[in-house]
Amino acid sequence: MTIKTNIDKDVVRTALLGLILIVIGVLFGGCDRLAAMRNKGAAPAAVPEVPVFAVNAVRAEEGPIADYLALAGDIVAGSTVDAYSDAAGKVTRLYTGVGSRVARGDPLAAIDPSRPGMTYVANIARSPIAGTIVALPAQMGMTVSQATPIARIAGGSALEIKLNVAERFISRIALSLPCVITLDAWPGEEFRGSVSEISPTVDPASRTMEIKVNVENQGSRLKSGMFAKVRIITERKQGVVKVPESARIERFGETYVYVVETDPADPAFRIAVKRPIKSGLLVDGVLEVPEGLEPDEEVVVKGQSLLEDGARVNVIQ
Repeated sequence: MTIKTNIDKDVVRTALLGLILIVIGVLFGGCDRLAAMRNKGAAPAAVPEVPVFAVNAVRAEEGPIADYLALAGDIVAGSTVDAYSDAAGKVTRLYTGVGSRVARGDPLAAIDPSRPGMTYVANIARSPIAGTIVALPAQMGMTVSQATPIARIAGGSALEIKLNVAERFISRIALSLPCVITLDAWPGEEFRGSVSEISPTVDPASRTMEIKVNVENQGSRLKSGMFAKVRIITERKQGVVKVPESARIERFGETYVYVVETDPADPAFRIAVKRPIKSGLLVDGVLEVPEGLEPDEEVVVKGQSLLEDGARVNVIQ
């Protein structure tokens, strides 16, 4: 009886183990079929989108460009002469005033050379040239000597501007260079002139060189003593390709810009193409590009910091 009981227990264990294995198989099979059914109706994996960068761009222009040196100074009479008295004495009369026109030989002032107990005929100081009185140091009752100027006369109507050029810019200065002159007294207007004189020496204290600029005073609107801003045109070029300076990128020894072109892989999009360039003159934020660009090409001027060659762009301005 004992042997039979042990046999029955073994049969039961074997049957239970088989049942457990069947249940496990059914469960895993159902999960596999469920996953297969789900995958069968699932959508394909999404393709990552290509980023599009918003940028500002302008078209390269063709035209003139002029480099200049900006200076400032006072307008002075082109040629001035001081008039003196032939005798020392007291000024007893003035025949003219500042701004008056005089001819050569016209009386300027009467000087009485009399001393206590002596009476002399008044000496008349006369103008040595024809021109305009720009200064009258002599005043009524003033005692003057033969070395004291009675009046300062500017000959003709020529005006000039004295300017001091820093030593590092001397190589850019030459005679007859054209100049553009502006004044606060005549806002929005430009006057013309040219470099007429260059000092042969440099001031060792200020490290500057003095030059003179002739002024075309049409209509006699400019006056001696006015403050003027002068642009000396040191270089002028015609028919050059120009872009804003902000378009230029200088990194790792390279100089380049990004040009906007149609994407050859998908004409519906536009891309930024890296274009090496050679830089020329830079004047007031405008850059000359002698090599690397053609007129009317569209160049990125803002938003290019994140761009790479071939990146898709959307021009918003």
